[in-house]
Amino acid sequence: DCERASAADEKAICGNRALNDLDVSMALLYRLDRRFLPMGGRDALIGQQQAWLKSRGQCAASVSCLTAAYQQRIKVLQDIIDSRVVTQGPF
Repeated sequence: DCERASAADEKAICGNRALNDLDVSMALLYRLDRRFLPMGGRDALIGQQQAWLKSRGQCAASVSCLTAAYQQRIKVLQDIIDSRVVTQGPF
């Protein structure tokens, strides 16, 4: 919610269309992964996401840093779908 953005990274994401689009893509993949992973996998994913959000904050307002962080996270989340959900089916 950009109305509540207070940290530098949050403000940068809200102020940059490309970062905002990456945020939406990442959030969609994260929600899909959470839905399709079994409970143990879900708990691990939630912990990883919280750690990622913390590390994203270290980028502050650096668009290049935030872009790289999002691209890496999107790849990880897409890999979960490709390797665990597509091959083994939803749980």
